[in-house]
Amino acid sequence: MKRFYIPATLSVVIALIMSINVNAQSGKTEITRKNSWIKTGLNIGLPIAQLADQSNFTLGGEVKGQLMSTPNWGLGLASGYTHYFPKEGHENFGSIPAAVFARYYPARQGFFIGADLGYSFQTGSQLNGNGGMYARPQVGYHNRLWNIFGFYNGIFRKEADGSHIQYVGIGTTFNILFD
Repeated sequence: MKRFYIPATLSVVIALIMSINVNAQSGKTEITRKNSWIKTGLNIGLPIAQLADQSNFTLGGEVKGQLMSTPNWGLGLASGYTHYFPKEGHENFGSIPAAVFARYYPARQGFFIGADLGYSFQTGSQLNGNGGMYARPQVGYHNRLWNIFGFYNGIFRKEADGSHIQYVGIGTTFNILFD
């Protein structure tokens, strides 16, 4: 089962990149000030599964570049940093994701659903820098300037590198518009 994560995630990433490339070549999506922007935000989370034994909570920041490829679909790149605040007897550590993301917006304002997929690099001595495949499905509310969402964050590592890193949380991002 664990061997499935890497090929599956890479397949999704390649498919997203190819779809962006196909749209760009066909002239359907031109990057303009009106259909692209930067999202910056903060999130907080509660560790679940084995991570709950090592960490009390998480606090992170994120930056995303988004292109609205159609009126309802946003695609982009995502990164940031999440710090895991340790329980007594454990060390500090963090994660730095490098991901692509897709979001579906049924309307100009209201509900949205999306996911980030990629790889997360780990920081901190107890993890020896070993990261893993990164998945972050989310659901939330959006308007022109703000996004508020709930999410599950999973970093799936090889068994030799230790347990998976999982938490649930809430976050908000502010859209920096160029128009």
